[in-house]
Amino acid sequence: MPTTGSIKVFSGNANRALTNEICNYLSCDPGSATTGRFSDGEYNFQITENVRGGDVFIVQPTCPPTDPNLMELLVMLDAFRRSSAERVTAVMPYYGYARSDKKDRPRVPIAAKLVSNLIATAGADRVLTMDLHAAQIQGFFDIPVDHLYAAPAFIGYYEEHPLPNLTVVAPDTGGAERARAYAKRLKSADGSPAQLALCDKRREKANVAEVMNVVGDVRGRSCLIVDDMCDTGGSLTKVAVALREAGADRIHACFTHPVLSGRACEALAGSDIEQVVTTNTIPLRNDACRLEKIRVLSIAPLLAKAIKSIHEETSVSSLFV
Repeated sequence: MPTTGSIKVFSGNANRALTNEICNYLSCDPGSATTGRFSDGEYNFQITENVRGGDVFIVQPTCPPTDPNLMELLVMLDAFRRSSAERVTAVMPYYGYARSDKKDRPRVPIAAKLVSNLIATAGADRVLTMDLHAAQIQGFFDIPVDHLYAAPAFIGYYEEHPLPNLTVVAPDTGGAERARAYAKRLKSADGSPAQLALCDKRREKANVAEVMNVVGDVRGRSCLIVDDMCDTGGSLTKVAVALREAGADRIHACFTHPVLSGRACEALAGSDIEQVVTTNTIPLRNDACRLEKIRVLSIAPLLAKAIKSIHEETSVSSLFV
């Protein structure tokens, strides 16, 4: 049975523009609340409408500044739990700390698990997220997780703007499954199936730059690098260099989360990548907005459909593409 309460979509400060888009698709107004900071920097939040018995969705990616945005989410979850909302869903288009998902070195934390514990303890009944850095993070939660993919948005874009002689490229061996899924669904401009290639990244010794070996024939072809996120842009630009040295004709890239920290925008601007397509899970930095080669696709329709399905207790499996 669907929840009896009405749907209510609230926003933290991390990505209000995305929340407004989602509400437009759902034909509802964003929930009413006041947000601010005390003089010492503590987050101050108050819900200014009745949410008792409501089906609440809090849109708050934990993007940079990660810790303040995460704390905002936890405080909001606690407020709604204490205000007797019937169900509270944390809508996290970008899940911060996702790269800390295992102990790959001695005496390091598994912060992705810690964050999942904090979210559940604060009062979330379920989580809606997109393109986790590691899919197994879903298993860190003891509450339901709906894990969406931005692939439909990217695939729709490249179906409308096909590339000639297309080869989909995984930037590392861990991204091979994602790249294969794109290659199965995309076609070149002449209608021929897309091919698949990947980069094998290796360090010859500590503190020495990576050596990129391209596995697959990319000579004379248009290469599309697909990834879940771009942080500093270092790996992405090195993959582009390796592809160019292997004879690639054109190089494009798409990734879901435009973290773009440090000098990432400068790195992308000076790279051989002709166009970068990303989404609005994270607001673009000002310098990224000025980068002409970046195109941003909205994932608000996907999130709105998922929110509607969760509210109505209908299947969201059709969105897991």
